[in-house]
Amino acid sequence: MSTTIDYYELLECERTADAGTIKSSYRKLAMKYHPDKNAGCKDSESKFKAVSEAYDVLKDPQKRAAYDRYGHAAFQNGGGGGAQDFGGGFSDIFESVFGEFMGGQRGGGRQQQRRGADLRYDMEIGLEEAYHGKATEITVDVSAPCDTCDGSGARPGTHAKTCAHCGGHGKVRAQQGFFVVERACAVCQGSGQVIADPCPDCRGEGRVEKTKTLSVNVPPGVDEGTRVRLTGEGEAGPRGAPAGDLYIFLHVARHPLFEREGTTLFARAPISFTTASLGGSIAIPGLDGHKHDIKIPAGIQSGKQIRQRGAGMPVLQGRGHGDLVIQIDVETPTKLSLRQKELLEMFRETETGDECPASQGFFAKLKGVFAGE
Repeated sequence: MSTTIDYYELLECERTADAGTIKSSYRKLAMKYHPDKNAGCKDSESKFKAVSEAYDVLKDPQKRAAYDRYGHAAFQNGGGGGAQDFGGGFSDIFESVFGEFMGGQRGGGRQQQRRGADLRYDMEIGLEEAYHGKATEITVDVSAPCDTCDGSGARPGTHAKTCAHCGGHGKVRAQQGFFVVERACAVCQGSGQVIADPCPDCRGEGRVEKTKTLSVNVPPGVDEGTRVRLTGEGEAGPRGAPAGDLYIFLHVARHPLFEREGTTLFARAPISFTTASLGGSIAIPGLDGHKHDIKIPAGIQSGKQIRQRGAGMPVLQGRGHGDLVIQIDVETPTKLSLRQKELLEMFRETETGDECPASQGFFAKLKGVFAGE
């Protein structure tokens, strides 16, 4: 995706939009461009990834503040490897300009090592899995501490030395007009130490690319866009610095029977005109594995909705369930036996018009129109 596209334009929101408006717009666009709804369409897939990236930034108050002030430049450092990197960028800008006023050390002390980048992993699950929850494993390629040097970056048996350029502070100060600006030392990259004899396997980085298998527990009730955080499973920090986190973004696949809105499940159920006329019941298989008997009142019309309390999705990290809403579609028979036709003819002969008051009223109005009333 081109980083010149404005995130607010992607989400079709004003820059003054509140969090609720941004979330609502994202959900609408995510459903519109979701790959499951646009199989094989590269343009829709690209737009889905673009709006997801925009929402991930704008839903976070700190990231949004950084974007509003610095635009895409706030997130240009770091990243790569196919996973979205939330680290770097704005932190570097903010700390270099405002560090002294936000608790940074003045003129002394070693700069704290920067943690590894946070990463993003997209996982698709079925609606049944979103209902029950899921324990699974994922495989990711990520930077991990080097086993040879235990993450220090130095050849085994050697140690890092104090940086002579910054005196071990990790920062250097420069005069810019009336201001004194403090930046990370370019020689030691802010660590305050340099490695004269780097580890041959990681070349002094203290980290190498590895394939990791991680266990993931998806809780019951998750929805599209829910994220699961695996603390410390992101990129390893350089030279023993703390690792970032891995955020797993969940995408719920379309279901052949149910549609979802929050904790409410919706389904359409066709019924025969005799059941609609006389009443009865139908059985709907629920995501909980049980059949739900839906009572059909006599005389029900197409489009009528019947609500089954507590048969919807579980409340995420809470108690109870939403509702199941069944929309009734009355089906007119297209294939009738001779006997069935005879019975319907007998029924028609007994009709008075009172059986279908809506039809009677409609045709009464037509007579009035043609009569010039």
